[in-house]
Amino acid sequence: MTKTILHIDASARRTGSATRDLSHRVVQHLGAERIIRRDLASPLPLLTEDWIAANFTPADQRDAVQRDQLALSDELVNELQRADTIVIGLPIYNFSVPAAFKAWIDLVARAGLTFSYSENGPKGLLEGKRAVLAIASGGTAVGSEIDFATDYAKHVLGFIGITDVDIVAADQLAIDADSSVKNAHKAIGELAA
Repeated sequence: MTKTILHIDASARRTGSATRDLSHRVVQHLGAERIIRRDLASPLPLLTEDWIAANFTPADQRDAVQRDQLALSDELVNELQRADTIVIGLPIYNFSVPAAFKAWIDLVARAGLTFSYSENGPKGLLEGKRAVLAIASGGTAVGSEIDFATDYAKHVLGFIGITDVDIVAADQLAIDADSSVKNAHKAIGELAA
C-alpha cells in the first residue's frame, strides 16, 4: 500500500489543466496515508554559479550562505526521500517537458543525495520507489518519435533510482479529446494501488 505520495504538478496552468486533473485522479486512486504537494507553477529558481559552487563544496565545509543556497534543493530532495510513490502531472510543451520540471530536475539530481558515482558509472540512490507520470499533450503522441518528454522523464527518474514508472496518457487532446481522456481514466483505474 502507498503510504506517502509526492504529488508534483508541472503544468503552468492552474485551472483547466489536463495533467492536473489526471494527476489528482491518480493520487485519489492510490489512496495514500500522506500526500506531499509540490506545484511547479510556483516557479523554482534556475541553477546559478553560486548554487553550483555550494553544491560541489563538501557538506561539512559549507558556510551559511552556501547552506542557504542549497536549502530549497535540500527540501525538494527530502520530499523525494520521504515518498514511496511520486505522481507527476507532466504536460508536453513543444515536444518536451516544461521548463519548470527541468528546474525541478536540476535541483533534485544531487550527487551523494539522489545518485552516486562508482567505477561502474552513476547509481540512483532512491531505489524501491514508484512513479506515475500523468502526461497530456495537444498533438504529440506519447511514445512517438517527436515525444521528447516521456522517455526523458523516465530516464531522469531511473538515473536517481526510480525505475518502476507507470504512464497514464491523455495525448493528442487537440485531435480526439474525448477518447484520449476516456483512455487515460481507464488506465488510472487499472493502476495497482
